[in-house]
Amino acid sequence: MVDFSIEAVRGKFPALSLTDKGRRRIYLDNPAGTQVPQVVADAVSRCLLTTNANLGGYFETTIAAQQVVDEAHLAMADFLGAASPREIVIGANMTTLTYHMSRTLGRTMKSGDEIILTRMDHEGNVSPWLQLAEDLGLVVRWLPFDEKTWQIEEATLAGLLSGKTRLVALNYASNLTGSINRVRSLTQLAKQAGALVYVDAVQFAPHGLIDVQELGCDFLICSAYKFFGPHMGILWGRRDVIDGLQAYKCRCSSNGLPERFELGTPQIELMAGLTAAVDYFAELGAAAGEGGSRRQKIAKAFQVSIAHENPLAQRLIDGLSDISGLTVRGITDPKRLGDRVPTVSFTVDGIVPETIVRQMNAENIFVWSGHNYAWEIIHQLGIPAEQGVVRIGIAHYNTASEIDETLESVHRVIAMLRQQRS
Repeated sequence: MVDFSIEAVRGKFPALSLTDKGRRRIYLDNPAGTQVPQVVADAVSRCLLTTNANLGGYFETTIAAQQVVDEAHLAMADFLGAASPREIVIGANMTTLTYHMSRTLGRTMKSGDEIILTRMDHEGNVSPWLQLAEDLGLVVRWLPFDEKTWQIEEATLAGLLSGKTRLVALNYASNLTGSINRVRSLTQLAKQAGALVYVDAVQFAPHGLIDVQELGCDFLICSAYKFFGPHMGILWGRRDVIDGLQAYKCRCSSNGLPERFELGTPQIELMAGLTAAVDYFAELGAAAGEGGSRRQKIAKAFQVSIAHENPLAQRLIDGLSDISGLTVRGITDPKRLGDRVPTVSFTVDGIVPETIVRQMNAENIFVWSGHNYAWEIIHQLGIPAEQGVVRIGIAHYNTASEIDETLESVHRVIAMLRQQRS
């Protein structure tokens, strides 16, 4: 096995070497979107310059464009462990795809049916279902997360399920707390009650291998720009489920899969970038010594990435925990590091998160403040929605020295802000 080489990884991402007036950049805004390797940018450019045509014709560029589209679906089937590329729907983004699928699924529901939503999800997996419930007269059951484990507990879900439950919307990992849910066991409970399960894996996808068949859910969605690809969303739907759904589409457009759910002209150049992003993971796995299929190489890539990311996450958590009045909003126990992704959020007594973030951004350390669309988490924890949290998110191209510089900045900024208040 070849060890994970952070220098080799960073060398593939041109943005990591950029400076502003001679000052280095530290990219810890990754939960909102990662940087891309050169191969992704090259694929997008190459597609625009050499295969730029709409689909359905008989000349060279349209035939080549169709191949780009087909390859993207096949790549994401490998990435997610899907049984077929026909189960892969590619669209503008996670939220748009979820709104579309919620309306499609709404055709199978009636007034009085129940859906379960969590207090842990990104708003993109909440509002589409809430508005569907309002439109159809559905009953919404709210599933809170446990504030000790920071996860959705099976017993809590079991208490909400009934013979009227038609859908459970879950998230794989929180974009605020970083907590990973036990999706497989939660899905089993929901399926026993006869409900469909829709999983938001946007925050998990950059940090762990997804196997949709092993999870047992019916739908799973993620965003390519969170795992080093272009700005687009990908929805997997179980074949025996989506094949029976009546899509909202143009009358004359194809009723095949996945075409019936992919409205209008596809983002062909971005699909080229999507395939390149998946192949980047495969190349990372190959560099770590895996010589098998693309899926096996992707699995190896996550193995070595996790081994690099997790110690950085614990280094960050430990350093933050040294600051008095600072509360990490998520799992901090080193023994439970495997129950979270390296997205770390915190609040500080008496200090508005934005004031911390503005100072850190001025030092070219890229982090976020606010609710980050984790609207239900903010409210369950009693955090002022207009303030939110400070959020720091690690990717596998970050380094220990970047974490140390960031911790120094957090300590310095908080001390300065407290001094100004005194």
